[in-house]
Amino acid sequence: MAKKKFVVACFDEEAVLFPAVKKVRTAGYRIHDIYTPFPIHGLDHAMGLRETSLHTAGFIYGITGTATAVSGISWIFTRDWPMNIGGKPHFALPAWIPITFELTVLFAAVGMVMTFCYLCQMAPGVKKHHFHPRATDDLFVMVIECTAKTNVDDLKGFLESQGGLEVNEQVAEPGWWFGRYDKEQQLIRDTTVEVA
Repeated sequence: MAKKKFVVACFDEEAVLFPAVKKVRTAGYRIHDIYTPFPIHGLDHAMGLRETSLHTAGFIYGITGTATAVSGISWIFTRDWPMNIGGKPHFALPAWIPITFELTVLFAAVGMVMTFCYLCQMAPGVKKHHFHPRATDDLFVMVIECTAKTNVDDLKGFLESQGGLEVNEQVAEPGWWFGRYDKEQQLIRDTTVEVA
């Protein structure tokens, strides 16, 4: 696994985090991610993230479900097994609306869940590095990816001046892997260099 260097800063309030995010982006640093104990409205825009295209994927999955239902039912009732049910024509589209609706919803729902899990790298057995044990408890954790040009000491001082409570440097795998935490990931305290 390719490991990268990160600088991790913890903030205790949302009001301190927002200005820090804007100043970090203005200074030209690349924010890897921000972990918060609850959803924060507008944080994605402050980080410069583009709008999700999950709704477009949901529309495509829904249209696929509609097309599957209409083509499947029409083939069954007009070609494979045509039956005269109460004198209705073989291509009785109004009678197919409930099944078409249900397949549209099913395809859209299952497809969006699978797409969301793929994009967020969530699945049974998938593991990711935890940058701070209180990241989902009561702290706001900003993770900045270091490049070859990044002066780590300057970055730490900059984050402390912006209200960072705990600022440290970590070496971690930025992606995900299958396995167990206790076998394949070092503890955070082993990869953390505390600020003196």
